[in-house]
Amino acid sequence: MARAIERIERDIEALKEAIRAIAIELQTAYASYLNTLGLAVRKQLILASYHLCTQGYPENFLHLSLNQRQQLQQAIRKSGQVAAEQLLACIKSDEAGLDKEEVDKEVASSELLDTSNSQPLTTDTSNPIEVAKWQHNLEETTQEILKKLSHDANLLLQKSGVLPKKLPEPILAAAAAAASEASGEVMPGPPNLLNLVIEIENEQQSEDSGLTQIMAINLRLGEIEFADVTLSSERRQIRSILVKLNKLGREYQKKHRERAIAEAEAAWRASWFED
Repeated sequence: MARAIERIERDIEALKEAIRAIAIELQTAYASYLNTLGLAVRKQLILASYHLCTQGYPENFLHLSLNQRQQLQQAIRKSGQVAAEQLLACIKSDEAGLDKEEVDKEVASSELLDTSNSQPLTTDTSNPIEVAKWQHNLEETTQEILKKLSHDANLLLQKSGVLPKKLPEPILAAAAAAASEASGEVMPGPPNLLNLVIEIENEQQSEDSGLTQIMAINLRLGEIEFADVTLSSERRQIRSILVKLNKLGREYQKKHRERAIAEAEAAWRASWFED
């Protein structure tokens, strides 16, 4: 029985080594992906803003002076740049710790980013559950960055006079929230824009008088990836790595179960005595 437990322990250690390598591979893939995503987000934000200003609300945009248009365009570009920097910040603090594991395989833990609050989180990269949790948090943070960028861009467009002033803040917030509900799908119509028909209270009520159609920025990860060949390829690479992580994770759990059973059997025998 002792030999069986020792064999299981060796199998678990081998799995830990493989999982550490997967963690490094995943971090490297995400570093490249988030860099590409940042560039793509800036491009798609500008394209969506262009479509909204020229086809969604052309009259409102034409009412702006040349200086106002330039200020709006500059503010949109700056927002896209800030979002790109935030995406890179999600992964940069991981690099030192994961690279350290590449050099020193005996170190069982490293600094990974707790992307739910952007604070460092000491994570055992030999534990597939912890690595998967880190990956999930990173994806959630990416979605939050896109959601906030969409919302901020809509506020810029509203303050400039392109989007109707009468639209209340909750409507713009709802437009951004709708983006995250089906983030993996590509919607028909202009990419990264949301068309809404809403009802706004009006003192002079008449038939359909309260219905207003609006167009708003709605940056969606699925549409951004669809429009960028490099980004789509890097997403496929991440999915491939996750398949390997899931497979190792199942083996890891299986081996821990085998060890628990073997140790329990040994403990039973050690404590058993005949009356």
